Amino acid sequence: MSLNRIPLAGVIGSPIAHSKSPALHTHWLKTLGIAGHYIPIDVAQEDLEHIVKTLPKMGFVGVNVTVPYKEKVMDFADLVTDRAALIGSANTLIFRKDGKIHADNTDSYGFIQNLRQKAPDWDPKAGPAAILGAGGAARAVIAALVEVGVPEILISNRTKARAEKLKTDFGKRLRVVDWVQAGNMLEEAATVINTTSLGMVGKPPLRVPLDGLQKGTLVTDLVYAPLMTHLLNEANEAGCVTVDGLGMLLHQAVPAFERWFGVRPQVTDETRAAVLR
Repeated sequence: MSLNRIPLAGVIGSPIAHSKSPALHTHWLKTLGIAGHYIPIDVAQEDLEHIVKTLPKMGFVGVNVTVPYKEKVMDFADLVTDRAALIGSANTLIFRKDGKIHADNTDSYGFIQNLRQKAPDWDPKAGPAAILGAGGAARAVIAALVEVGVPEILISNRTKARAEKLKTDFGKRLRVVDWVQAGNMLEEAATVINTTSLGMVGKPPLRVPLDGLQKGTLVTDLVYAPLMTHLLNEANEAGCVTVDGLGMLLHQAVPAFERWFGVRPQVTDETRAAVLR
């Protein structure tokens, strides 16, 4: 790549028009005075590998990857980080100068940094965590919770087999709870996380009974449209500490931006405002 070539990055998925990542990275590029661009790229499944391998030749330094390709890109990455391998998906690709494609997953990092910024008194070791959902986001959250020392993780999913698979992959710290009993596991949880899309705009509501939420419990929802979900509103009423899901999106982008553009951005109130606009 020539020295004066403007670095490009972007986000790959399908559909992609709804992504907030372009607003986020463009805000950072502008405020940090970096000559670069970040664009949404809608890719058909049959073109995925060809397009990803062509992007470095066009001046791209890397891309984010979103649904439905976070697992698929692992198949043709040259290097996969340990955490991406553990989570089983990649949300960040770095196109190295030696031509190799480096796959990473920064979702776990983003999840923990969001909690630490918005709930600085949160103690992961205070008691069990209860997770709703068993998809890719749940895998990233479990990896993060295990790393910071949460003693036990209760997990409930509408399809129980998917939760059982997580227990197989992550080990004895996990306990699977039937979906019909999901409300009961909230009573013993010090931390509660919704990793499902239930409650999101255009999706069915989260119908888990929430009367088991205890005062002082940390409750976070990975859904950020709406920003204040039914779960977070109910948790506020119950005297819980609540953290919305937007911060995870903002924080997971920090290490990627730094790898691509060489500067570490900060997540501030202005960052949130720029993305919410």
